[in-house]
Amino acid sequence: MSERLEGKCFIVVGAGTGIGAATVKRLASEGAKVCVADINGDAARGVAEQVLSHGGSAFAVTVDITDADSVKAAFDEAVARLGRLDGAHINAADLRVIFEDSNAIDIDMAVFDRTIDVNLRGHLRCAKEALPHLLANGGGALIFTTSDAGDAGEPVRPSYATSKSGLNALMRHIASRWGRESITSNCVAPGFVMTPEMIAGGQVPKEVLEEFSRATPAPRVGKVEDIAAMVALLLSEDGRWVNGQVIHVDGGAIMK
Repeated sequence: MSERLEGKCFIVVGAGTGIGAATVKRLASEGAKVCVADINGDAARGVAEQVLSHGGSAFAVTVDITDADSVKAAFDEAVARLGRLDGAHINAADLRVIFEDSNAIDIDMAVFDRTIDVNLRGHLRCAKEALPHLLANGGGALIFTTSDAGDAGEPVRPSYATSKSGLNALMRHIASRWGRESITSNCVAPGFVMTPEMIAGGQVPKEVLEEFSRATPAPRVGKVEDIAAMVALLLSEDGRWVNGQVIHVDGGAIMK
């Protein structure tokens, strides 16, 4: 692995499992120092310990992105321990309610409110804390995990899609407002990604997996490492002229 991130300091929020955990490992493997932030403190510590066991640099903090005080405390601790902040990847989501996210007639508004609180308001809370530190550092990169659902148009999951469309707009605002101050902001939009947890738990029925496979002009579904690789690029100097973009990493499911 390259050392293009040697000495860089990052926080990954929503890093206890899945895409976030893979991103932490990728960043650390390229030489970065990483704060592993997650609502599940034990999971975050587990990821940090894995990085340390492979010679990388990482530590864990607990954060609840629906709580502004928790977000502030997490970023303050991260910067105090890292020394500065070069970039942040905000990846958190509450996928427990996604199966209750039905349609615009039947939706329980509590499901909608929870989805927006985590997927949109929570990401704004993180941006509010990250941006002053990035500006104090002379610039940096802010990456959000969005979804193909923000662009695709689906007969289900209106809350999720709305939150992701809003997140895309938030990202473009940040890129436009602070781009001349050396802030880049982008969204990575994963397609269907099989996380290690999904594989181990057998959560995805075979017929669903086959359906996603047929819908994508690629020989396989996504892996968490696919998304981590794009985040690492955007956080590196190689990605410094990429700004204000929704980048679909989905095997070609959405082409635009």
